[in-house]
Amino acid sequence: MGPAVYLLAILGCGEGEAACEAVRVLPARYESHEACVAATAAAAEQAQDAPYPVVVAQCRRQDERARPLGARDVARPTPEANRHFPARPS
Repeated sequence: MGPAVYLLAILGCGEGEAACEAVRVLPARYESHEACVAATAAAAEQAQDAPYPVVVAQCRRQDERARPLGARDVARPTPEANRHFPARPS
C-alpha cells in the first residue's frame, strides 16, 4: 500500500438534525492529513456560494468513503466569526 492521499470534500449543512450533504470534492490532493486540515478553512470560505446555511470542508483519505456529518457534528460559526463573511443574498 502506497502513501495516503487526502481529499477535501465540501459539505453543505442545514439546520436541525438533518445530515450534511456532499456538495463537491475539490481537485487538490494532499500528501498528509495535516496539509489537508490546514487547507480546510480557506476551502470552506471559497465554497460559500453553496446554497446552505453552513458550509464546511472535510478531509478524508482518497480510498475512504466520506463519513456522514450531522448538524451537531459541525462547529457553527460564532457571531464574531460571521462578521468576516458578508451575508448571503436570499
